[in-house]
Amino acid sequence: MGQKKYNDPATTKKSHHEMLSTLLGSKEAAKSSILYSYRHGFSGFAARLTGSQAEAIAGNLLKTIHHELHVAAPLVDVTDKIADFPGVVQVIPNRIHKLHTTRSWDFIGINHDSSTNLLTKSSMGKGTIIGVIDSGVWPESESFNDEGMGPVPTRWKGICQQGHRFNSTNCNKKLIGARWFIKGLRDQLKMPINESDIEYLSPRDAAGHGTHTASTAAGYYVEKANYGGLATGLARGGAPLAHLAIYKVCWQIGAGGCTDADFLKAIDKAIHDGVDILSLSLGIGIPLYSYVDHRDSIAIGSFHATINGITVVCSAGNDGPISQTIANTAPWVITIAATTIDRTFLTAITLGNNRTLWGQSIYTGKHNHGFTGLTYSERIAVDPNDDSAKDCQPGSLNATMAAGKIVLCFSKSPQPGIALASDSVMDVGGVGIIFAQIHDDGLQSCDIIPCIKVDYEVGTQILSYIRKARSPTAKLSFPKTVIGKWASPRVASFSSRGPSSVSPAVLKPDIAAPGVDILAAVPPSDGSRFAMKSGTSMACPHVAGIVALIKSAHPKWSPAAIRSALVTTASQVGTDGSSIAESSPNPKAADPFDVGGGNVNPNKAVDPGLIYNISTDDYVEFLCSIGYSSASITTLIKTTIDCTKKSHFGQNLNLPSITIPNLQKTIIVTRTVTNVGPVTSVYKVVVQAPFGITMTVKPQTLSFNVTTQILSFKVTFFSTSKLNGDYKFGSLTWTDGKHLVRIPIAVRAIKFESYADL
Repeated sequence: MGQKKYNDPATTKKSHHEMLSTLLGSKEAAKSSILYSYRHGFSGFAARLTGSQAEAIAGNLLKTIHHELHVAAPLVDVTDKIADFPGVVQVIPNRIHKLHTTRSWDFIGINHDSSTNLLTKSSMGKGTIIGVIDSGVWPESESFNDEGMGPVPTRWKGICQQGHRFNSTNCNKKLIGARWFIKGLRDQLKMPINESDIEYLSPRDAAGHGTHTASTAAGYYVEKANYGGLATGLARGGAPLAHLAIYKVCWQIGAGGCTDADFLKAIDKAIHDGVDILSLSLGIGIPLYSYVDHRDSIAIGSFHATINGITVVCSAGNDGPISQTIANTAPWVITIAATTIDRTFLTAITLGNNRTLWGQSIYTGKHNHGFTGLTYSERIAVDPNDDSAKDCQPGSLNATMAAGKIVLCFSKSPQPGIALASDSVMDVGGVGIIFAQIHDDGLQSCDIIPCIKVDYEVGTQILSYIRKARSPTAKLSFPKTVIGKWASPRVASFSSRGPSSVSPAVLKPDIAAPGVDILAAVPPSDGSRFAMKSGTSMACPHVAGIVALIKSAHPKWSPAAIRSALVTTASQVGTDGSSIAESSPNPKAADPFDVGGGNVNPNKAVDPGLIYNISTDDYVEFLCSIGYSSASITTLIKTTIDCTKKSHFGQNLNLPSITIPNLQKTIIVTRTVTNVGPVTSVYKVVVQAPFGITMTVKPQTLSFNVTTQILSFKVTFFSTSKLNGDYKFGSLTWTDGKHLVRIPIAVRAIKFESYADL
């Protein structure tokens, strides 16, 4: 967005109206057109404009556009010529983004009853404010009880905005603020939006996604939380004494989603209100846009938040396990992948020959069928030549043959899922479903009939029994919560993978956190106040909660310092002592494009020893180095930028990682570390070079004392490869005997870059 000429928000808003009045011919037309005035973290406005009006205000910036636009304009005196608005630096079309979707905290080492972990050292996040930009909140949830909460911080400037079934009494010392933004969606849909049973025109959450993420980040203690008797225990967020501020921008109206206009206004208000952390479990899919492109409002909005000292945590996306699918790849945000925890929901399947096989389920209904007829879906197909019966798609099964039976279905892909197949079986009178499918993390609930997910091996064993038995039968047991019996964590199959398709030299994801079958609060449904959800959306608030703990312990640390602490202390080893693995159709050891630095380790992150810090100027020089124009970068910050006066090697951005997408022969990369441990410290380097790559580090020892707390080092990468290769991975670790400050390394050696090199 544009730079601000005025510090007073009221003056900023007035100038926006004046610009629109000049363009549209009257104050009345301007008032009718404008949706939002962005005037806190950046300057700009959202307004309804026709294509010709957009061209007029944008000049050469825009030639053809025919829907609602964000206009980013620094505040200047406009002229009388409608086509002459030199202060307008960017015109942005409004787009719609999508949301990304108890035991987990103990699993990563933050036990509530320990006196030595980060939870205690940070006073449980007391005094920090986490802003959650999502689908709203269900304020009556016990997770938002303010018992034991400290006073609302005096710096807080937010409000508890009223609306449908929501007023100021819904806020308290835990839930200190709530706002809702719908003007962008309303104009995008071109239809009236009224109060209804499926959505609330207020901060109240109808979808459940926002309540789940908010309670994961900072929910208060709730005893005996469970989902239909499963996963029973003490529910809480990562930072139980942190405050929450809710910004509802995502709606389940029409096709659902979250528009740029509403999201940017939420960011603008969050900056004004005084949040410390922003949790963003939403994003766009590939193809990605450049970091300064108007179509990536998350990158633009999060930049303004970051330079205002707000740590922005984003979900990586749910398009895994395919490489290059990762979203939210800007270097100033912390991008979170999803991993499993050590909890499963085992369900016994007893066949008529008394053999017991195992699957997983979170079915919480009631059934007492005992041994029941068992059949294979292809045997009861309406059309034997229709493959849709194999995975039990709607309308594919014969009701007469399915009635009263348990049906075995086989799926070749994660979609359609078990819930849809369950509905299909139920519709034709089936009483249970066993669903064999390609590995896909996360369990879906089935409301009416028992449903059990199995892998192909178990599914094939059941099918073999069906084919051999004269009258096959089976008994489906109820699921049982089992903890600590499976090696974990594993990278979730759905978690989007790197490298970044828009800037592969910026390693993404940064880190991984629990995101599979996470129990957290939701709006009440059928008597249940908690639900299990899976997605990088669930991993993101885990890290947001941890950031609140770190921020509470180190209030002066920058967003980059906090990210560095998380990445350099992360774990690469699972509970079985082996390397963390992918949980996907083709399992392998996880690499930095799966988990970044590794799985989050909160207790080590609070005391990292060294940090890799980054300033706003560093980000600007990085953007210049990768070819963005001075004008486009100027739209991001508050001062005019001239890239011709800056010389910067893009791979020298001081990230807690090094990624070299195209190493032909030799590259020298510089990094700088700041000592945040004992004043007098000596660190020595340990190098694990990627296969086929020679790495040398100078100096090999870093000595810190009272006068020297910041030191730089250079890493030389050398390749003699005669072939174009794939990425290889390694690491660089500084250690003083107590701390292990590790950064991941990814290098791809190439022999040629173009046909001219052949």
